[in-house]
Amino acid sequence: MQYDRFQREAIDYIDRGFSVIVCAPTGAGKTAIAEYIIQESLKRLQSIIYTAPIKALSNQKFRDFQKQFPDKIGILTGDISLNPDAQILIMTTEIFRNKILNETNALKRYSWVIFDEIHYIDNEERGTVWEESLIFLPPHMKILALSATIPNIKEFARWVERVQKRPIKIVIENKRPVPLHFLFQCRNEIVEDLSDLKRLASYRGQKRLYRVNRLTSLINHIKQNNAIPCIYFVFSRKKAEDLAFELYGFNFLTQEEKTKIITMFDELCRRFDLINEESAHRLFYLVQKGIAYHHAGMLPTLKEVIEQLFTSRLLKIIFTTETFALGINMPARSVVFDNLRKYYGHYIRILKVRDFYQMAGRAGRRGKDKIGFVYCRINPRLIKPEQVKQIISASPEAVKSQFNSSYATLLNLYERYKDTVIEIYPLTLHHFQSRKHQKKEALRLLQAKLNLLKNSNYIKESTLTQKGLFARSIYGYELLLSELYEKGILEELDEFALGILCVAVVFEPRKNQHISNLPKTARYLKEICEEVHEIIKTTEIKYRIYPLSKRPYFHLTRATHAWLSGADFSKILRFTDTDEGQIIRFFRMAVQILREIASSTLSSPSLKTKIHRLIHILNRDIVDAERQLRS
Repeated sequence: MQYDRFQREAIDYIDRGFSVIVCAPTGAGKTAIAEYIIQESLKRLQSIIYTAPIKALSNQKFRDFQKQFPDKIGILTGDISLNPDAQILIMTTEIFRNKILNETNALKRYSWVIFDEIHYIDNEERGTVWEESLIFLPPHMKILALSATIPNIKEFARWVERVQKRPIKIVIENKRPVPLHFLFQCRNEIVEDLSDLKRLASYRGQKRLYRVNRLTSLINHIKQNNAIPCIYFVFSRKKAEDLAFELYGFNFLTQEEKTKIITMFDELCRRFDLINEESAHRLFYLVQKGIAYHHAGMLPTLKEVIEQLFTSRLLKIIFTTETFALGINMPARSVVFDNLRKYYGHYIRILKVRDFYQMAGRAGRRGKDKIGFVYCRINPRLIKPEQVKQIISASPEAVKSQFNSSYATLLNLYERYKDTVIEIYPLTLHHFQSRKHQKKEALRLLQAKLNLLKNSNYIKESTLTQKGLFARSIYGYELLLSELYEKGILEELDEFALGILCVAVVFEPRKNQHISNLPKTARYLKEICEEVHEIIKTTEIKYRIYPLSKRPYFHLTRATHAWLSGADFSKILRFTDTDEGQIIRFFRMAVQILREIASSTLSSPSLKTKIHRLIHILNRDIVDAERQLRS
C-alpha cells in the first residue's frame, strides 16, 4: 500500500514501539494506520482492542475488519457479544473502561488499544469514560488515538504522557486529500464568495429579493454541476424524511441503475426480515429514484440497508442527521447543510467548528474526486455572514475535560484505593487543564459523591456493603436499581415487571411526550420507583451533586408488555408515539442493564434465572443486535 506522509510517520513511530496520537481531517486515511497495527499484531500473534464511541461505528468496524481479517474479529458492545476471545476485539469505550475497572486480568493478553474519535473525551455526557480509560490503562498496553483536528493536541499529549508515565508521539496532518469548495444558498441564489453572501443577506425593502431558499433550486444546481452523490445534513429526523419526499418528483437513476437498486433493496429487505415492514415499503418509493433518508428513529436494519445502498453508489442523495458523519465511512461528492444552527443539549446555537468539519469532511471521495462541494443553506434572519465565515475559517474548538465519575466507578476504585480514591483526581485531564476554583469544585463534587455513598450504606467501615457490591456493576443507573435491590423488589418482580422496570430506567422521553394509561401493576411499580428516586434526588441536592441521577419514565410500558407477550414489532407501535428505532435502542439498553444485574455476584440464582428468561424474550427478532451482524 502507498502511504501518505503522515501515515508513514505514524507507522514509523509504531514500529519503534511508541504510543501515537494521530490528528487528521475526516477522510484523510487515519483508519489505514489502525489497519497496519492489526496486520502486524496478527503476524506476531498479539491481541488488540479497538474502541469506538458509538455502537453503530463499532458494528461497522466489525463488518469492515471481518472482511479483511476473517475469523480474527470479535465485538462486545453490551448488547452484542460475538467471538469475545478473538485476537482483535472491537468494543465501545464504556465496555473497555468497565473491563479496566472490573476485569484487569482479562486485559493482560492485549498489547494495543486503538481509541477511535478520541476527541469524544470532550463529550459532556460520556467524555469521562475516555478519561478514566486513559488514567487506569494497564501499563503494558500501547495506545493509538485517532481524531479529527484538535488544536490543543500538544496539551492533551502532555497529559497522557504524565498519567501514563511514558512518551507518546503526535502526528498531525492538516491537509485534506480532497480540498473543499464552499457554496451558499441565500434568497434562492447560489453563490461562491462570502462577499456575495453578505450582499444577498443585506438586501432590505425590495420584496422580490426576500425569496425563500427552494430545495428544488439547490438540487437542480447540484445535479447540473455533477456534484452527486450528495449527503444532505439536517438536524431533525422528521425534516429529513419531509425533505426526502419533497424530491419525489426527481429521478436520479438510469433505467439500469433503477433495476439494480430495486433488486438490491429487495434482497437486503429479505435478508433483514423487512419485507412486511411498513417503514421499508414507504422508503421504497424514494429508493427507486435514488433518494433515501437515514436517522436514529429508523429500524437499525433499515438503516443498514440504506448504508449498503449508499456504498454501492446506487443511492444518489441521502437526507440524514449528524450521526451519519461520525466515523462511518460514507463519503460523497457533495455535502449540504440545511442549517448551520443546532440544538446542543440545552439550547440552540451556531454549529461548533469541529462538528461542521466532521460533517463537511464527508464531501470529496479520495481517489474519485478532485474537489468536494459543501453547500450551506443560509437564512439571513437566523445567521449572519460573519458567523458563517467564523464556522468555515476558525480553528476547531479545543478539547476540554468533562470529568465527572459515576458512582459505580467510585465504588470500583474505592475497593482498590479506599479513602485515597480522592487522590486520583490530580491525575485527571480536568485537573491538568483547570483553574484553581474549577479544581476545588471538582474535588468537592467527588468527595460529595463519596460521602453520599458512605451515608447511604454503600460503604461501611471502609468496605463495600452488599448494596455497594451490587451497585458497582451497574453504570449510570446504580442508585435507583441498588435501592430497589436492597428493598428486595428486584427479587419480587416477575419477568414482565422486571422488563418494564429496566426499559423505564433507560427511557428518555421527548419534550411533552404523552404517556398512556398504565395497568395496575405498572402503576404500583411506577409509584415505588418515583418514591425511591425522590429520596435519591433529595439526597443529591443536599450534597450539591450534579447532574442528578436520571429518573425512570414509564412511557414504553404498554409497548414493552406487548413485546414480552410475543407480539410482532409492527403491532406494538400502536402503544407508543416513540420512533421505532428508538424503541429498539431502549430495549437493547434494557438488555444491557439486565446483563449487568445478572453479572453481579450479589444477584441470587433465582434472579439470574429470571433475567436469562427475560433476556430471551426481550432480545428477540429485530431487537437482537447480534442477529443483525450475523445476517
